[in-house]
Amino acid sequence: MRIINLNPATDIGASAWYVALEGHRLLMDAGTHPKHEGRESLPLYNLIRKEELEAIALTHCHHDHVGSLPVALRYFPKAHVLMTELSYFIIERVLHNSVNVMTRQRDELDIKEYPLFSHDEVDEIAPRFQGFRYNREVEWAAYHKTRAGLPSPTLEFYDAGHALGSAGIMVRGQKETLFYTGDVCFCDQTILRGARFDDVKADVLILETTRGNRPHTPGFSREAEIERLPTALDRVLKRKGCVLIPTFALGRTQALHPLLALLMKAGKLRPQPIYIGGLGRVFTEIYDLEAHRAHRNHSSLKLTEALNLAVLEPGQVEKMRLSGGRIFVLTAGMMSEHTAAHDLAARMIGDERQAIFFVGYADPDTPGGRLKAAKPGETFVFSPSAGEVTRRCEVLDFDLTAHANRDELLGFVAQVSPRAVLLGHGEADARNWFEEQIRTRHPKIKVIQPEPGKSLEV
Repeated sequence: MRIINLNPATDIGASAWYVALEGHRLLMDAGTHPKHEGRESLPLYNLIRKEELEAIALTHCHHDHVGSLPVALRYFPKAHVLMTELSYFIIERVLHNSVNVMTRQRDELDIKEYPLFSHDEVDEIAPRFQGFRYNREVEWAAYHKTRAGLPSPTLEFYDAGHALGSAGIMVRGQKETLFYTGDVCFCDQTILRGARFDDVKADVLILETTRGNRPHTPGFSREAEIERLPTALDRVLKRKGCVLIPTFALGRTQALHPLLALLMKAGKLRPQPIYIGGLGRVFTEIYDLEAHRAHRNHSSLKLTEALNLAVLEPGQVEKMRLSGGRIFVLTAGMMSEHTAAHDLAARMIGDERQAIFFVGYADPDTPGGRLKAAKPGETFVFSPSAGEVTRRCEVLDFDLTAHANRDELLGFVAQVSPRAVLLGHGEADARNWFEEQIRTRHPKIKVIQPEPGKSLEV
């Protein structure tokens, strides 16, 4: 089994793994690096450009896992694209939105390489997408003419509990097996239930390490974090301030919407409009429409009916009065420039009545990360466009992550009992923690931190 980590950097970046197994070739994920722009954000496809790739299998529809799919298909025009049936309903919307964002960034930031692909290109590649149910074994290379006569390996999608349609990927050959976790959440979220990886065994494991640098706080529970939220919301609304909750359009937004709906139903939060962006509304509607296919809690709860979702028009947040106790759940979890979340935060930061609640990770080098790090009364550069601001608003952080904690992942390594573990999707200190722990607890397991672009025989 030959594996290449095609992420161009050593941190959480453009997820893409090349696997050569028993005469067949597979790409798992085709992401873009969230910190890089233009072609620097792409996986190292050039290293495998001469390979006759038969299939691309996707774990889920976040940009760091699917954002460069149209580019990958230029390199590998014969490859079929396999994903879960739930991701199948999402992926075209994600890619079309990427074109819109890149076009705007070209105009606003003068990034001449953007867009990396067009709306027409997304439409042209869509017929090559195939969606499959969880736990259905698929022969991913059987139809490929250049490999005629060679038995096809199979792949199977396992529910990863991270976002709608997310999956771990099991690859089975005649002699060897590989399991790729993708992004995984083992605990139940508000809507989605935790990962169903109970029976996974494999020779090789590719493991995400996102939270390897975050110890599990004694006494921490998701339930306790949720209990903090209505108290904090009520405090801000009573002083006639507004609350901004920046989230990612797919996943975090749909975890917040049912939580707010349930709080209102229980009388812990007064009924009121929830102001959202258009893309968040689209994915929320898909969560409603596909509830019967998903492994979820509150399967009869229709988010678009339980909440009064008010979709903001472009530029509206710049004109709205920030009084009277409004709640905004706006996409752009890290408050990137030229987004409604960024522009609203820039207005709120200097006002002590206002509050900004984080419910997920914000990279330290982003506007959101800089705001999280700022102390009350501290002046800092929020972003190049907003310039210096002084933090007077209330800022709270609620740990409602959709990633497994590190102890859960260590337990999963013990369950899988692989001969080799490849560590990815984490910062250096997170990966180093996992390597040390696995070597100590499981000395027979080979632990590898794959360098970008380096070919490994596993």
